[in-house]
Amino acid sequence: MKFEDIEIEEVDFEAMLEESFKKSESKSDLVTGTVVKIDEKDNLVVVDIGGGRDANLALDEILDEEGNATFAVGDTIDVVTMGRGRISHKAALGRAALNEFIAEYDEEQEYIIEGVVTKTNKGGYVVEVDGLEFFMPRTLSYLSSKVDPKGKKVKAVIVKVDKEKGSVVVSRKELIERDKAKTDEIVGALLENKEPVVGTIKKITSYGMFVDVGGMDGLVHYSQISHKGPVNPSKYFAEGDEVNVVALEYDKKKRHLSLSIKDANPDPWADIDAIIGVGDTVTATVSNIEPYGVFVDLGEDLEAFLHVSEISWDKNVKHPKDYLENNSEINVEVIEVDKEGRRLRVSLKNLLPKPMDAFTASNRVGDIVTGTVTSITDFGAFVKVGAVEGLLHNQEISWDKTKNAKSELKVGDEVEVKIIKIDRDAGKISLSKKALEASPVKAYAETHKNGAIVTGTVKDTKDFGVFISLEDNVDALIRTEDLHPLKFDEIEKGQEITGVISFIDANNDRIRVSVKRLERQEEREAMEQLNLEQDDSMTLGDAFGDKFKK
Repeated sequence: MKFEDIEIEEVDFEAMLEESFKKSESKSDLVTGTVVKIDEKDNLVVVDIGGGRDANLALDEILDEEGNATFAVGDTIDVVTMGRGRISHKAALGRAALNEFIAEYDEEQEYIIEGVVTKTNKGGYVVEVDGLEFFMPRTLSYLSSKVDPKGKKVKAVIVKVDKEKGSVVVSRKELIERDKAKTDEIVGALLENKEPVVGTIKKITSYGMFVDVGGMDGLVHYSQISHKGPVNPSKYFAEGDEVNVVALEYDKKKRHLSLSIKDANPDPWADIDAIIGVGDTVTATVSNIEPYGVFVDLGEDLEAFLHVSEISWDKNVKHPKDYLENNSEINVEVIEVDKEGRRLRVSLKNLLPKPMDAFTASNRVGDIVTGTVTSITDFGAFVKVGAVEGLLHNQEISWDKTKNAKSELKVGDEVEVKIIKIDRDAGKISLSKKALEASPVKAYAETHKNGAIVTGTVKDTKDFGVFISLEDNVDALIRTEDLHPLKFDEIEKGQEITGVISFIDANNDRIRVSVKRLERQEEREAMEQLNLEQDDSMTLGDAFGDKFKK
């Protein structure tokens, strides 16, 4: 409970203290007795306290650190009677020490004590400090009556010493009100001036830092540390560091002072154009590495983001930590300045040599190279050749169209390929594996020419025609318009179709067949055969002799 929540009554603590000691004196007394028996079995010491009375003292009170008794039978011992036959040697020592303290007390000097509340009564509390018992009236305690204060550590100032009665009165209220007055003075000055002041970091937490400004602690929230945005304070500061801060606000009820470090320093974004621009090369320090990219410190309270795709020309960067380390310095190029969003983006790879430049300097279309398969997709495989990657499309895997990257390759395989295309501007390279093998179409073209009659089996149908499989693992296309007199809707897979080769492009692995042209060719061949069978010497009369006879 805060002291602002406690109601303070105007009570005469002098009378309260007097009453407390009257009760105390009636129940306890300081006497000198004689040890008559030490009973280790029952952990008791029997002491003659005069008047024919014996009292029991706990054996523990006269044992030293090694467990040996410091008194023997017949020794005199100072004790305080506690009532009901109980006595205390430690209380007697405390009483003697308190009397000694009171005797040496200097009224011109202020005494601030720290102790523990050990007892409570109607008037207040007993605070023990190194064996001395001081009285703290309830009205000077600022302790809640709803909670048992026994065992609580308190700090108080001595406000009264009564040498005759052997009593010392302390006040916690006095120190708290002094602290409150000092706090109000400090806060008032900070909020009024709004000028940066030097503070000392007392404690660093995950949510911010507590900074001492002139004897009062204020919180610098992690969002108020840097113009970069929320940061982890432990990465930038240590306890004991001095920092410039300004006061933001003060919650009087919670006694919570909010401070800011970033408001005590110039905002770099207010004049960002004069500080940095797109295309600038700057030196940065790696401050935080995440799987998706790296945050780098540019100095002047500016931070930039280096996306994982901007770290290297290698497209297979698995994690930035494989390339960079925290606190390392790197040169980067500024690629975006977002004033409204207060964001900076930079690139590391833009300052590195482009692998495509090195590749094109030593490789040409038609060259045969060896690469490693880095990934396999539905449309082909990517093969790394040196520092660059090329695409080995499914169409370029094999002349056998039933084969593709997934069926023929796996990641890590070394393959020999031929470069068939280089697009330097787009940074793309096309590769071919089948180009290293003899083309079935070329071999087929050596024995089959345009006009040759062939028979194939239907493999597939498309809107534009029918694919048939010829001999020697060669495929051909019959366009829809070349199917006549066959009907497209009646064509089935596995059906045999005979046609005539109408087009062969061995370089591009293409053959076209026409059924329609076959019909015309057969008619023409029949006419030619008829002409050959006719005798060149036949006369008109020979040809039409029978008719003339009729």
